Amino acid sequence: MMKADDVIDEIELKMMKSVEVVENEFASIRTGKASPALVENIMVDYYDTRTRLRDLAGLSTPEPRLLVIQPWDPGALSAVEKAVLKANVGLNPINDGKIIRVPIPEMSEERRQDLVKVVKRLAEEGRVSVRNLRREANHEIEKLFKDGELPEDEKFRLLKVVQDKTDEYIGRIDELAGKKEKELLEI
Repeated sequence: MMKADDVIDEIELKMMKSVEVVENEFASIRTGKASPALVENIMVDYYDTRTRLRDLAGLSTPEPRLLVIQPWDPGALSAVEKAVLKANVGLNPINDGKIIRVPIPEMSEERRQDLVKVVKRLAEEGRVSVRNLRREANHEIEKLFKDGELPEDEKFRLLKVVQDKTDEYIGRIDELAGKKEKELLEI
């Protein structure tokens, strides 16, 4: 049988994961600056195996608007180039036979506004996920109370702890969204 403390620990872990997912989603949204996060999770067909780009190449940003991909195996250059093109992230890689340069184009104001909408949608999905976890935890706590394994005052204390955790993680998502929006709207 699950104990009350286990409910809190499990829900907090799941809430952390929700925030992490949102953070990773935000990292893949392109701003006007070069970042390895734009391409690191692109899957490359490398010798008939789907491999993450970050696992088969060095990624660097020598300039604010240039991303350099240097595969550890020169034979993977064309596969990496094709994968970046196929990923449909709006980037045009330039293969010089040794490395792949990916210039990051300037974004239009309209594109920036579209990306802000995407950030807001992702943030809301994250908040909904955290709220669903709150509901799940509250349900577990109520169940423990009904089964007689939890006194009433402890039930109310735990419900407050769950609400505090919910507020904390929703606050983190809001903070991440605010930073990303600011980053997108900077010129």
